[in-house]
Amino acid sequence: MKLPAIPQLPIVPTERSAWIAAAAAPVALLVAATAPGSWIIAPAALLAFLLVALLDGLIAGRLASWQLLAPADAEVGEPTPITLVADLGGRMAGSVDGAVEFDPRLGDGGRASIALTPHDGVYRGIHLARPTRRGTATISRVWLRWNGPLGLAARQVTYEVDRSVRIWPDLSPVRSKDLQTYLRDAQFGLIARRIRGEGTQFEALSEYEPGMDRRRIDWKASARHTRLYARENESERNNQIVFAFDCGQAMCEPVDGLPRIDRAVSAALTCAYVALKGGDRVSLFGFAQRPEVSTPFIGDSRAFHRLQSAAAGLDYHSTESNFTLALATLTAKLQRRSLIVLFSDFTDPTAAEIMVESVGRLVDKHLVLFVTIADSEIEEATSQAPSDLAVMARSVTAETLGKQRAIVLQRLRRLGVDVIEAPWEQIGYQLIDRYFAIKRSEAIG
Repeated sequence: MKLPAIPQLPIVPTERSAWIAAAAAPVALLVAATAPGSWIIAPAALLAFLLVALLDGLIAGRLASWQLLAPADAEVGEPTPITLVADLGGRMAGSVDGAVEFDPRLGDGGRASIALTPHDGVYRGIHLARPTRRGTATISRVWLRWNGPLGLAARQVTYEVDRSVRIWPDLSPVRSKDLQTYLRDAQFGLIARRIRGEGTQFEALSEYEPGMDRRRIDWKASARHTRLYARENESERNNQIVFAFDCGQAMCEPVDGLPRIDRAVSAALTCAYVALKGGDRVSLFGFAQRPEVSTPFIGDSRAFHRLQSAAAGLDYHSTESNFTLALATLTAKLQRRSLIVLFSDFTDPTAAEIMVESVGRLVDKHLVLFVTIADSEIEEATSQAPSDLAVMARSVTAETLGKQRAIVLQRLRRLGVDVIEAPWEQIGYQLIDRYFAIKRSEAIG
């Protein structure tokens, strides 16, 4: 994005000039005290210094043009380059510095300083922003300041801009080489052969051989051919999988710099991509005090971008979620048995009780998988040595919260809910493993 230069501000002294003037003041006083007749030396030196500074500012020249380069799209948590390019008309400056003001969604407190260095006749500098939340962030203002060769004077320009950067969910796990290799093997290699024979969907008949499961023998076909034949089945396809996201206060708390909801979205989209490749149908459902995002079921991996766009629309809320309304709405939407993957978290025992009751109503008709991110702060506080009363109090409180958390998860398991509790780096892979285990067991259909 090339922007025209605006009228230059007057030449201004730099910090170096201020320090030189401050150091020269005692010398001028000393000369005035020891040699009163030489008082003219001080103002003459000051005038000479001002002329040198003015000349240094003139040599710095004017800004011919400049550019702001920023991507139109970024992913939460991933480095996003913001580049400033300044053309001083071929003049060499002492130093060129820039600053950018942007939406706090891009991180770094909403402002970043950039040091520009010479490159192919212009000055260029890059800042790697790391978005902390999904949504649309704007870059609103840019500053450029360049010094003269001596560093005594500088010029500065300010420009108001309106540049938008759309921040999407993190899809780096989907693009990873490990996952792509895994999917290729699952579709064409050894994993596909292991799945074959474990499902309930008929694939073919083959002659029975010693060692095969006798329950697979097709007695009617064997009677027709006067020899034993066994059924070869494969895992069922076209299963319905719903990824449900709690967007309330608990899920907006940060874990290692990013909100839990963003960690959950990344893991869910990775598993959704795997499910689409496996022939199943996927839907997203997001809620807080009321349902907010609900997509139709998608069965084609080429429409994965629709899931990505819907996940980008999941907002952040500072209020408690209404599980009763949300899960009742989800139940009414589903017309057949489905796998519901619920991403949530809890800190308040009362809210956890309501959540358990609401989830319990889903188990009668659907298969429910509850996914929560392990609280590293609780684990860290519990493992600390009690060096003083404050540390001991935090440790006791953390241990109490940990026990309450374990009780809630155990209650969910007793209701028949499958539970995944793991650090955020592992929930994506554990979710994929659990999905394949459920798919092989034919528990959805």
